[in-house]
Amino acid sequence: MTPPARPEFVVDTSRLTLRQLTPDDAPFILELVNDPDWIRYIGDRGVRDLDDARRYITDGPMASYDRHGFGLYLVTVRADATPIGICGLIQRESLPAPDLGFAFLPAFRGAGYASEAAAAIVRLAPEIAGARELYAVVQPDNTRSFDLLGRLGFRPAGTTHLVPDGPALALLSMSVGGVAERPSAP
Repeated sequence: MTPPARPEFVVDTSRLTLRQLTPDDAPFILELVNDPDWIRYIGDRGVRDLDDARRYITDGPMASYDRHGFGLYLVTVRADATPIGICGLIQRESLPAPDLGFAFLPAFRGAGYASEAAAAIVRLAPEIAGARELYAVVQPDNTRSFDLLGRLGFRPAGTTHLVPDGPALALLSMSVGGVAERPSAP
């Protein structure tokens, strides 16, 4: 018997659609993870061909959807479904709450797409991950990511190492979803 299909995560913002990655997205992932800024700020993932990209998707984001119920999502332009980046939540063993991650192709930076996608994920984090707190891990010299995260409400929370003997990375955090609404005036 085939297990029932899991509902696909899809979120629309004013200009974007965020959805689960599939192996069909391998050409886009191959391009994204080999962008020089990805390699500089995130790291070389050893993705050199479409088979590697499909493995990256199935062993990373798709495995996270199954294990945690969330992960990194493909970000496309709503008007024409052009893939432009990824954004979502990563559950790292070294952090007590999910980590917001995002990356966009160079042609789509500076237009507010990352901010729009990240704001949608932050807003949905309590629902999709049961999160009351979020983290972000950033290379200390990645000023564009620091600026975006600051606008979203992230604040410095120290440093962390994602791998033993790895570089010290800036750790930021923010509370989400736990703010009580004020009662309306009579």
